[in-house]
Amino acid sequence: MGRGGRHRGRTQRKDFKESRENVWKRPKSDASVDGSDNAVPEQKPTWEPIVTVNPNFEEYYKKQGIVKAEEWDLFMEILRKPLPAAFRVNSNGQFCDEIISILENDFMKSLQAEAIEGGELEAIKPLPWYPKNLAWHSNFSRKEIRKNQTLERFHEFLKLENEVGNITRQEAVSMVPPLFLDVHPDHFVLDMCAAPGSKTFQLLEIIHEASEPGSLPNGLVVANDVDFKRSNLLIHQTKRMCTSNLIVTNHEGQQFPGCRLNKSRASEKGISENMPINQLAFDRVLCDVPCSGDGTLRKAPDIWRKWNSGMGNGLHSLQIILAMRGLSLLKVGGKMIYSTCSMNPVEDEAVVAEILRRCGDSVELLDVSDKLPELIRRPGLKAWKVRDKGGWFTSYKDVPQNRRGGVLVSMFPSGKYLKDSTETTEKNENGDVNGCEDGLKETDISVVDATPEEQAEEVSDLPLERCMRIIPHDQNTGAFFIAVLQKKSPLPEFQEKPNTKRNSTAKSTDSTEKSPSKESVVTVDAGVPDESAVEKVIEADSNIEKNDSLEPEKKITEGESITEDKEANSSNAGGKRKVPMQGKWKGFDPVVFVKDETVINGIKEFYGIKDESFPLHGHLVARNTDTSSVKRIYYVSKSVKEVLQLNFAVGQQLKIASVGLKMFERQSAKEGSSTLCPFRISSEGLPVILPYITKQVLYTPMADFKLLLQDKSIKFHDFVNPQLAQKATDLVMGSCVVILSDGEVPVKADASTIAISCWRGKASLAVMATVADCQELLERFAEKTPKTEGGSVNGSNGDSDGPLAMET
Repeated sequence: MGRGGRHRGRTQRKDFKESRENVWKRPKSDASVDGSDNAVPEQKPTWEPIVTVNPNFEEYYKKQGIVKAEEWDLFMEILRKPLPAAFRVNSNGQFCDEIISILENDFMKSLQAEAIEGGELEAIKPLPWYPKNLAWHSNFSRKEIRKNQTLERFHEFLKLENEVGNITRQEAVSMVPPLFLDVHPDHFVLDMCAAPGSKTFQLLEIIHEASEPGSLPNGLVVANDVDFKRSNLLIHQTKRMCTSNLIVTNHEGQQFPGCRLNKSRASEKGISENMPINQLAFDRVLCDVPCSGDGTLRKAPDIWRKWNSGMGNGLHSLQIILAMRGLSLLKVGGKMIYSTCSMNPVEDEAVVAEILRRCGDSVELLDVSDKLPELIRRPGLKAWKVRDKGGWFTSYKDVPQNRRGGVLVSMFPSGKYLKDSTETTEKNENGDVNGCEDGLKETDISVVDATPEEQAEEVSDLPLERCMRIIPHDQNTGAFFIAVLQKKSPLPEFQEKPNTKRNSTAKSTDSTEKSPSKESVVTVDAGVPDESAVEKVIEADSNIEKNDSLEPEKKITEGESITEDKEANSSNAGGKRKVPMQGKWKGFDPVVFVKDETVINGIKEFYGIKDESFPLHGHLVARNTDTSSVKRIYYVSKSVKEVLQLNFAVGQQLKIASVGLKMFERQSAKEGSSTLCPFRISSEGLPVILPYITKQVLYTPMADFKLLLQDKSIKFHDFVNPQLAQKATDLVMGSCVVILSDGEVPVKADASTIAISCWRGKASLAVMATVADCQELLERFAEKTPKTEGGSVNGSNGDSDGPLAMET
């Protein structure tokens, strides 16, 4: 590059560096100055910076003591800078080692000059606390990577590898919770609030990575999200994993069904009691709850304008409900992560403290300070204040009666109603000290000494220092809060009657509701209205032994569908419940096992699959009861199969948005109708089924394999190797698999085998894979050879459908 080119590049980098501190936003269009049609509009900039100042935010966190006074300026400075991009390499990807090598030996060096121009020591580097160099941190923001021309090659690399599933772009602190969950390959894992799905993908990586090579894990991941649109985003994200061990559901997390099979009802319905599982319980639960999100200010700077303390206060009750539901679904001995991307102790420590008070000795907050020692984190707080419109409060006794609807006793460090010391401490008729729960005196709770002019500050006596808070300026990241909980014994049983009106605020604390048992360690002040009543009965709502289904069911006739609308709620009141037919959930196609022997045996025979090596019976599902019109067939693992069987037995309590791995797809082309088997192998399912296919396989050398990827379709007589024409002709018309093999003797397929799904036509071979998949393989080959055979990937005839999406 000439001197002029270097100068222009340096100038571009300088301009970019000056703009990197701000995120820009287009303002609303302005009207003409005088309002007339002919007036010349006032010239204003197209873009203006978002204001990264919020006095309420600064006051709030200074008061809470999140960081020391001497760190405050640095804390705020880092919060106002864009968040550096981070990504994770898929540990189960076929090219995992090669991608890490490219990052270490290519981009770490080639981007170094750009990093120095930006004032950084390193352009990209592996996160020191993430195992095996699988997670990487970039000193460029996502916007810089997109806009800076000098980073274009790196940007294209990230885009392609993310699209094909070799990497996942994910905020660094978001990668932390799954690492503390200690997931094993045989675990049943629930991700309660899973969208957009990066943590779900991470959990799937862990259970697959730890399983035996060439075998499917015995565990599974259930990824749930309440929002239907976000569920679709979750499905799109996780389909890149190509796993048969995933179920995606669409429930409110606080109402996630436990699917308990009642033995008496099972016998009435003729269902065998010897099912592999009779209740949906989990070994691990990730409860990453909705929060105010102020830990994401660096990537979502619009929060600066919106933030107020009421955001965290308003979510506090929901966060407790979600966490308690997660614990009720957890097996004894299991672990649950409670996490938020908020720095607010009302959403963090206060929720964990309330969980521990409710659960008593049945749940332990674990000390994991010895895990991931290179991850810089700070201990949880033991003292904090609560902010409301009425001002700051250090204890619930200071909250005026008219504000106790928004400020709850559980928000404070003690979780108790401490009576003012100036008031009398006479015992009431129950023998309790007036104004205090369980006869506790004010001196029973630790408080910080205060002068008469100051309010006494509560200090929790729970081991909240075992929680973790990640602060942005410690490692140039976002902020995050994590607590690791272990269920030591069954949760205490609450004695209240279950709240029949779910998702609504209780209107009164009726005297018919009994007080919680002493061992439940829950104290609720009688003066606390509505929200407290809702919180008290969460565990009662969680126990679903008496009524397994969280939705009313109705009697139906053959073929009739059941929905969750008013009609379903009003029918069959008090009648005998029956297992509903397919189509219970409105807007969701039914999930059915494929039992048509003609279809199953046809697939087995066509591809030479032996059932004892790769069982298809009982593992194939579809979303259409009519086998003749099924477009896609999905493969489910043994664990997912057992959950589906349980779900059928309990009346389809699970609202399933996606399940399993798309394995076969009906070929709609004219040639597809003339083949012996109209179902072709999908690109997603090929890696799983490849070792078990003994027919319809074509082994090709590198030259012809590249030619297929580049041209997408080849006439038999155009193969570089003339022998391939005859071998392709010998294949039966229909779906086939082309395997890269330069040896004369075909090797047994394994995880390292490179193969693509194709369609054998009358005189040609066509690739049935996405453009991105073809491009990724060509680039891998280009890295291994000094010169590639020319040509680019053209066309778009891909396997672009997601996993078990609804039939259209």
